[in-house]
Amino acid sequence: MAVNELFAQLHEAAASPKQQKEKYLAQGRKVVAVAPVYTPQEIIHSMGLVPMGVWGADMEINEAKKYYPAFICSIMQTILELGIRGEYEGVSAIVIPSLCDSLKTLGQNWKYAVKGIPFIPMTYPQNRKPDYGIKFTKAGYQRVISDLSVATGAQFSEFALAESIKIYNEHNKVMREFAEIAAEAEITAAQRSDVFKSAWFMLPEDHTRIVKQLNEELKAGPKAEGKVRVLVSGILADSPSLLKIFDENGIKVVFDDVAHESRQYRTDVPDMNNPLDALAQKFADMDNCTLLYDRDKKRIDYIIQQAKQHDAKGVVVLMTKFCDPEEFDYVPIKRACEAAGLLNLNIEVDRQMVNYEQAGTMIQALKEMC
Repeated sequence: MAVNELFAQLHEAAASPKQQKEKYLAQGRKVVAVAPVYTPQEIIHSMGLVPMGVWGADMEINEAKKYYPAFICSIMQTILELGIRGEYEGVSAIVIPSLCDSLKTLGQNWKYAVKGIPFIPMTYPQNRKPDYGIKFTKAGYQRVISDLSVATGAQFSEFALAESIKIYNEHNKVMREFAEIAAEAEITAAQRSDVFKSAWFMLPEDHTRIVKQLNEELKAGPKAEGKVRVLVSGILADSPSLLKIFDENGIKVVFDDVAHESRQYRTDVPDMNNPLDALAQKFADMDNCTLLYDRDKKRIDYIIQQAKQHDAKGVVVLMTKFCDPEEFDYVPIKRACEAAGLLNLNIEVDRQMVNYEQAGTMIQALKEMC
């Protein structure tokens, strides 16, 4: 299949999550919404359910203002707005992790604002690496399994979880390969985003099949030349308006440290006798994320290392408005970039933003400095 046809398939899924949801429901499948950032999708998948990502949308907020102040993450606000408007109708439950204060409030507000879709909490420990932290994570997964059974009638089996883990590990591998291939291939920032965004709305086995084909086509295709190579970091990087500015200015995303994108695929579930223990160990093994406790801020060194490894000229931080964890990390990122001789931009993004003119000016300046 031609590369443009593969991109078209992924764009369709990325641009029309509601249509994807309706397709699965028409097949008699039960859909479970998964909120940011690290929901245990392997468990949901293993129970015969379809996990679908909910990261909000670029839209005006009205109803959610009754539950949220203006000064809170717009991702959470728009998720709740869509829920209140009935956009998730047909979904059997929503699983919401508690990795930041905004996510904690989303779960509590959801219970009152969207009564037709059960809220299932996934409570992660801050100290995820010690044995007691791993046991705590496993207990959280066991609660999710119990709540999913009540909400959907689906049953859990360790054998099925082991099989789903294999499927997700394979998807991780293929997505990591895509990220490396895309760093050199002649593709747009918008096309790159579609590959990552579509993964949230498709079964992993179906997405893996398409991205595998895409990887082979891109490896054999033309390479990008004369572009400004950057590493992009942040929570979300899917705004069509912003991606258009990237493409108009010849900005090439050669690596990302984005929660919505590559952060999802860095860590595989290890091979262990008990699959639920293995899944808890995976969370313990995860690092380099603003939402994961990191006293030593190793993420900063990781960003600089990846920028150098991918020959990036600069680091573009897409700062989600009112995201405290990301804001705390920006100052050390800026200092590390200056010490490493890397250009640095801090661009504020928000689900309600429609005008990125200021960002366009900053990106054009970055291009001229390279």
